[in-house]
Amino acid sequence: MDMSSSVGPQYQEATKYVRGRPVPQAPGWAAAPPPYKSYEDYLEYVELPEPVRDGGRSIWELINERRSERDYTGEALSVEELSQLLWASAGLTGELEKTELRAVGSAGALYPNETYTIVQAVDGISRGVYHYDVREHALGMLADGDYSEPLAQACLGQTWMEAASAVFVWGAVVARCAWKYQNRAYRYLYLDAGHLGAQLQLAAAALALGSCNIGAFFDDEVADLIGLDGQTEVITYLTAVGRV
Repeated sequence: MDMSSSVGPQYQEATKYVRGRPVPQAPGWAAAPPPYKSYEDYLEYVELPEPVRDGGRSIWELINERRSERDYTGEALSVEELSQLLWASAGLTGELEKTELRAVGSAGALYPNETYTIVQAVDGISRGVYHYDVREHALGMLADGDYSEPLAQACLGQTWMEAASAVFVWGAVVARCAWKYQNRAYRYLYLDAGHLGAQLQLAAAALALGSCNIGAFFDDEVADLIGLDGQTEVITYLTAVGRV
């Protein structure tokens, strides 16, 4: 198949860093958008338990055991497990020269991907769509109700997702990365999302939970479920987690 005239290869070529070609320069930190997204109208606010930060199983065991699992029992996660998964993928882990660092790497430490969680079965937390408040390690409800079926349909009819306990959805705030990297930023949005999904899968394995990363979805339909415009903030990746 000849794809040379399609948008993918054209974008790849146009955003290459080539020796001798000027690399776009950022306008300066004063122009940087806010590093965190905030909502003033959460329907509910759930403060999560402190995550465990030491002990546990060997990283080598987890790498060896990690698999994509799609057959879930439908049983609920504990709030402690959900807390651990959120922190291990997107939580704060330290600070360097006034930059707050997180559990995964990010191009320029810009962290454009916001984390949303579709809670389908978590003890003590109502079903609904939530935004992860990174700085407070808390969840804010954006929409109440059971979204398991419309989310699965928005993911090209992958009905196995309906039995997951929680589905993590990442939406990238484009300007948070583009102010520095211009058009090349779109590469980094998806690379960063991949880091999040990979680390979430290792965290799920550490908790003896099943998980599966999802890249097949109707972009606008998933964005609508989360309440995003799909342009200034775009859906990049999803991961389903459940008991197996």
